[in-house]
Amino acid sequence: MDGPVHAALFDAESLARLTALADTDPSFVVHDFADPAAAGPLAGAEVLLTGWGCPPLTAEALARMPRLRTVIHAAGSVKHHVTGACWERGLTVASAAAANAVPVAEYTVAAVLFSGKRVLHAARVYREKRTWMNALDVVGTGGNHRRTVGVVGASRIGRRVIELLRPHDLRVLLYDPYVGEAEAAELGAVSVPLDTLALTSDTVTIHAPELPETRHLFDRDRLALLPDGATLINTARGSLVDTEALTAELVAGRLNAVLDVTDPEVLPPDSPLYDLPNVLLTPHIAGSLGNELGRMTHAALDELERYARGLPYADPVRADRLTRSA
Repeated sequence: MDGPVHAALFDAESLARLTALADTDPSFVVHDFADPAAAGPLAGAEVLLTGWGCPPLTAEALARMPRLRTVIHAAGSVKHHVTGACWERGLTVASAAAANAVPVAEYTVAAVLFSGKRVLHAARVYREKRTWMNALDVVGTGGNHRRTVGVVGASRIGRRVIELLRPHDLRVLLYDPYVGEAEAAELGAVSVPLDTLALTSDTVTIHAPELPETRHLFDRDRLALLPDGATLINTARGSLVDTEALTAELVAGRLNAVLDVTDPEVLPPDSPLYDLPNVLLTPHIAGSLGNELGRMTHAALDELERYARGLPYADPVRADRLTRSA
């Protein structure tokens, strides 16, 4: 992992736990597998504890680690560094994706509820007028009583979002080609086709993986299906939305958006999305940051403890599932 990532992930408590679980020098951080200084430690490594900034585990890199048996990722997706060579070697892999899903889901639910209540619109109008206003006029038909929320993707995050929405008086729709009606009902949602979800949702939140078939899942035609005044929330990947088409809808004022990811990321400085009153644009902050990083660290150390005790991982990564996951 990158040095700054190591410093952010590991405090004194987690470093002490790490050294109690493994024979390791917790101050030694590898960020280049070809670094001569890393040759000795890599040659003897049985476990790699990885994080953001880990370089790809290619066949060439793995050749430097003849004793390696497993990779534990103290973050979410492993697609950036776990390659086909890892599966060919028979390595096991675990990640802290479930821990990282928690803050993303929390961000999403906050965005859903604020969007339904038209909080950002009300705050903007209040800031402009700076006088008494009729709140009924400001909020209009907004509110969260029996609104319809469309969740795209029953991923870890999508499922957590549905779970967190349960206490609220909302109707939740779900589109996921791998989830049937019965399973969706168990989760607390109604399974519908994607176009139906788009047509009937007041708020749509995207939690599908970035795959070739999900690129521009919300293209010009599907965005046009969203009702006037609907809000699109994207905390997944920017490529799932056609940025040009969405920008046109937002500039016209027909839709609202909460975007934590964009395509490209970062948007060019002259993008109108920075200044539009119907857009909340944040710099990829929904995932684990600040004190939330500790949750991921200890999730990874939990897996390391299971490995040390000869137990199966609680959240293993499987090669056959990577084709339809983040």
